[in-house]
Amino acid sequence: MARAFISVSDKTGVVDFAKGLEAKGYEIISTGGTLKTLQDAGVNAISVTKITNFPECLDGRVKTMHPNIHAGILAMRSNPEHMRQIAELNVEPIDIVAINLYPFKATISKPDCTFEQAIENIDIGGPTAIRAAAKNWQDVFVVCDVADYSRVLDMLNSKLPLNGMKASALKRELAYKVFEHTAAYDALICNYLRQEGDFGKYPDKLTLTYEKAQDMRYGENPHQSAAFYREPLDVSGTIAGAKQIQGKEISFNNVNDTEAALSLVQDLTKLENNSREVAVVAVKHANPCGVAIGTNIYDTYLSAYNADPVSIFGGIVATNAQIDEATANEMVKIFLEIVIAPSYTPEALKVFEQKPNLRVLELPDFERKTIGVDTKKVGGGLLIQDLNTGFITECKTVTTKQPTPEGMEQLRFAYLAVKYAKSNGIVLAKDYATVGVGPGQTNRITALELALKFAGEDKARGSVMASDAFFPFSDCVETAAKAGITAIIQPGGSIRDNDSIDLCNKYGIAMIFTGMRHFRH
Repeated sequence: MARAFISVSDKTGVVDFAKGLEAKGYEIISTGGTLKTLQDAGVNAISVTKITNFPECLDGRVKTMHPNIHAGILAMRSNPEHMRQIAELNVEPIDIVAINLYPFKATISKPDCTFEQAIENIDIGGPTAIRAAAKNWQDVFVVCDVADYSRVLDMLNSKLPLNGMKASALKRELAYKVFEHTAAYDALICNYLRQEGDFGKYPDKLTLTYEKAQDMRYGENPHQSAAFYREPLDVSGTIAGAKQIQGKEISFNNVNDTEAALSLVQDLTKLENNSREVAVVAVKHANPCGVAIGTNIYDTYLSAYNADPVSIFGGIVATNAQIDEATANEMVKIFLEIVIAPSYTPEALKVFEQKPNLRVLELPDFERKTIGVDTKKVGGGLLIQDLNTGFITECKTVTTKQPTPEGMEQLRFAYLAVKYAKSNGIVLAKDYATVGVGPGQTNRITALELALKFAGEDKARGSVMASDAFFPFSDCVETAAKAGITAIIQPGGSIRDNDSIDLCNKYGIAMIFTGMRHFRH
C-alpha cells in the first residue's frame, strides 16, 4: 500500500488533500494536532508512533526523527540494495510527504513575542523530513506549500505514470520549493538570533531572505526583466506595505521613485521645531524636484508643484496628509505616474477615476516599524550599509552673520531635501519649498548652476542653499552671492573651508556647518 506522511501547522486544505489521497488508496500517517484534525474529519489516519514504535516525547520536540520514517522516505526505489535493506528492517516506503513548518515568522511578528517563544517555534523534525523527501525527489512527492495539494492530486488522478516525464517534472519542482523554503526559514531564524544577540552587525556569512511581491512587466528599461520582493516581516510605512486603489500595474521605476519620495516625506514629518505638519514631495527619476511643507494639503501641493512645474510631469507625488477633492483636481491637471498618501476622501478618489492609468496608492501607517539595511549589487559582490537615517549631528554658525530663527528652519528644511538629491546635490529653498534642485552632477558648481537655472532669477534671490557635501572651492559661494542667496548650510570639513567662510563674511551670507555629509550615489 502506498503511504503519505502528513504533519502540518497550517491546516488549510489538509482534510480535502488527505481524503483525496485516501480515495487513491494511500495510507495516511500523521502526528499531533494534524492527526486529530484528520480523524475528526473522518480520515482513517494512523499515528506516527505506530510506525516508529516510539512515543512522542520532550513536549513534542521529538516525533518523526526515526529510521522507520526517514528510511521510508530516503530509500531509492531503483536501488535494489536500498529496497532489500528496508525490507529486512520491516520499513515501508513513504511516497508522499506533506509538511509545513512551525510558524516562526508569525511568532516573531507578534509584538509581545519572547525569545523563549521564538526558540520553541523553530521547527526541527519538519525541515529534516521535507529535505529528505526533496533529496529523494525521483520517488517522493514532497509538499511544503498548501497551494500544491491540488497539483499533486491532479497528477495522481491523471493516470499518467508516476515515474513519467510530467510526474518527474512536478516532483523536481516541488523538491526545489522545499530547499527554497527551508533556506528562507533558516535565514529568518539566523537574522532573528543575530538581532537578539550581540554578534556584530555584519556577519561573516550574509544570508538575506525576501518574498516575491510581484513580477514586473520589465525593469529600468523594456529589455530588462524584473521582479519586486518584500521583506518577510513588518513592512509598515514602506512601498511594499502600500495598497493600490487604482491604476496600471506598478513598475520597477515606480517602486524605486516612490521609495525616494516616501522616505523624504517621512523625514520631513519628523523635522524638529516645525509647525508645518503637511509635507508634499514630488520625485522624478529618484530625485526630488518639488518639496514643500505647509499647514494644509492644497496649498502645500501647489508649493511643491510650483517648485518645478516642468519636472513634476510624469513624476511621483507623496504626502503625509489626506488628499481632498480640491487637491485631486489640481493633480489630475498633469500626468503623474503615482500618488501615495495615507488616505483619500471619497470625492478625491472620484476625481482620480478621470485618470484610470494613474496609480493611486494608500499607506495608512506612514511610520516605518523596521529600518533594515541599504544594499547595492556590484559585479561579484554586494555592498551593505546602514540606511541613512541621520540628519544633523551639530549645527554651527561659522560666519559673522547669524541666521534668523525662521532662516534656520528654512535651512534645516533645505538640508533635509538635499539629503535625497543624488550627489553632487544642491537645493535652493524659499518659503518652505524648494525652488531649485541641482542633483547628480560630477562637480558642485555645476550642481549649483543647475539649481539656479531651475529656480530662475526671481525665485533664487532671497533663497537659502543646502549642499550635500562640503565646498572644495569657494566658487559656489561666489555664485551664490551673485544670485542673492542669503544663507548656506553644508557639512564643512574641506581644507579650504576658510576660503568659503571669508567670502560669506564679505557678502553678508550666513553659513552653517552640520558635520554630517549626505552623499547619495
